[in-house]
Amino acid sequence: MDDETFLLLLLSDSNLPTGSFVASSGFESYIKHGFGGDQNNRTIMFMRDSINAYARSALAFVSDTHRIVQDVHRDVEQGSEQKSDFDKYLQKIKEVDDLYDAMTLNDVTKRASKSQGVALLTLYSKGLTPPLAFTGVKNRKEIEIEVNSYMASLVAQYKSLVRAESAPGHLPICWGILTGALGLTLERSQYLHIFLHARSLLSASVRLNEIGPYNAQQTLLHISRSVIEAAVVRCKDLRTGIPSSTGTESDQPDGVDDKSRGPANTWPLGEILAARHDLQHSRIFNS
Repeated sequence: MDDETFLLLLLSDSNLPTGSFVASSGFESYIKHGFGGDQNNRTIMFMRDSINAYARSALAFVSDTHRIVQDVHRDVEQGSEQKSDFDKYLQKIKEVDDLYDAMTLNDVTKRASKSQGVALLTLYSKGLTPPLAFTGVKNRKEIEIEVNSYMASLVAQYKSLVRAESAPGHLPICWGILTGALGLTLERSQYLHIFLHARSLLSASVRLNEIGPYNAQQTLLHISRSVIEAAVVRCKDLRTGIPSSTGTESDQPDGVDDKSRGPANTWPLGEILAARHDLQHSRIFNS
């Protein structure tokens, strides 16, 4: 089994301590407000709308953050990493994070996104960093160890910014940091992020007694897959419009206008329902 396949298995483990089990992405509010028709269809209807909206709003931030972290990988491997460059990378990640914070329109969604984001940074620093130290010998193995050391430092410093409330620490940005630090390819990072969003929605539906656990797995295999694939294909090239960490004016794909091919909120109803979550008299989920 290659390293990336094993990483995919590890990151898709439902036992990872990321806090996603306490979030319904507005589904609880959706049900309480009577949307979606009959019980058999509303889980699928909400899942389709939520996946499409989340992919359009979040994937650009996952992608740009992942690219920044991959730039750190490249510089360390080439021996060109300097402290000033390291601070520049942290600042670029913070710019992406601040933009996502500005585009997230309600406090309930912000709260859930931040709590899951910092959980991912904690997961990396406490559970996924290799227990190795750099010895200074520049063979391939030692370069790999040095990269891991820089990644651990990058995550730790950004987590400190989040804890100090100097950076928001939103979920898509922290996912980009985590998967970039682990060396997962951008395409796999994008697909897995949207897959985990779909899985958490179905998990919420089970706990709300909307569908059963067998039906959830059936939906994930036969219905969610095509929705996830279509959403990622449609949104995988979206960019935030923030210049790259390399200092160039833009690293948008040729012919792509970030005003039309940037992140956007395409499901206002979802935002409204999520914002009204805390107004319910009784709640199972935090969002």
